[in-house]
This record gives sequence, structure tokens and C-alpha cells, in this order.
Amino acid sequence: MSEKKTKNNSKKIVKNISMVDISAKPPIKRVAVAEGEIHLQPTTIEAIQSGRIKKGDPLAVSQVAAINAVKNTPTLIPLCHQIPITKISFEINVESEKIKVSVKVETIAQTGVEMEALIGVSVFLNNIWDMTKYLEKDPNGQYPTTKISNIRVISKQKIPISNTK
Repeated sequence: MSEKKTKNNSKKIVKNISMVDISAKPPIKRVAVAEGEIHLQPTTIEAIQSGRIKKGDPLAVSQVAAINAVKNTPTLIPLCHQIPITKISFEINVESEKIKVSVKVETIAQTGVEMEALIGVSVFLNNIWDMTKYLEKDPNGQYPTTKISNIRVISKQKIPISNTK
């Protein structure tokens, strides 16, 4: 470890970082599911459902954005391993004042896909916000009721390859 002085002369410890070595682990099927939700005004939900969003269909575009994000997770989370993604699927529930999404990510690899699933959910929800923000702003340009919440991993599995055929 090395030490550096900060502006107020207190010692700050800087630790070396490293990517975890997974070379001794065998590749197995791994599945992770993450979920989250975005709270929107009922009028915004109605505009989504009736196809009146200026930029297009936010549910379709958000799926494509999430797929791109999942595939680029190691770029966003630098210590995540680059692993082959074998499948990405979505479950979307549109309710009167929120949209809930779950993203399921699958791979056959030496490490899991929890971060990929979380990134997929986050980008999906942020894309919804981007495409509907003009409807969500109050007269002062603020978002008093819009919020993204409850992003979490709800399941992860390790499945031996012999069980996947």
C-alpha cells in the first residue's frame, strides 16, 4: 500500500486494485434476474400506452438500450469480467403510476451476471425517464413525482452444464 497526503494533511490510504482471478473456476451456466421501477404521472403512463411519446416507443427503445448496456457492463464497471452473454430477456409491467421491469441475463462462464442484470435494469429505467421527461417536468422544470427505485437482484443461479441440455 502507498500513502498520500490530502489537502488537510490527513493520511489517505490508497489500496491497489485488481480484477479477481477466475481462471481456476469451471464455466457453468449462470442466470441472474434484477428488477426495478420508475414512478411516473398517470398521464405519462397513458401517453406511453397510447403511443403518444415524441421520441417513439419507450418500452421498445428501453429494451434495446438495456441490451446494449448489459453487453457493455465491463466498460461501465471496470472490474467486471468480459463474459459471453447468451440470453437477455425482459418482463415489463405497466401499472397506473409506475413501470416495473425485470431483466434476466444468462451466460455460460466462470463468473456470474448479477452486475449485468443490474446495469440492464438501470439503463432501461433511465431510458424511460429520458424519453418521457418532457411530460414529467413541473412548471419549474423539476421532477417532483418521478423517481427510479427498488433496483435489486432478485435471484441468481448456478446450473451445472450437464443440467442445461
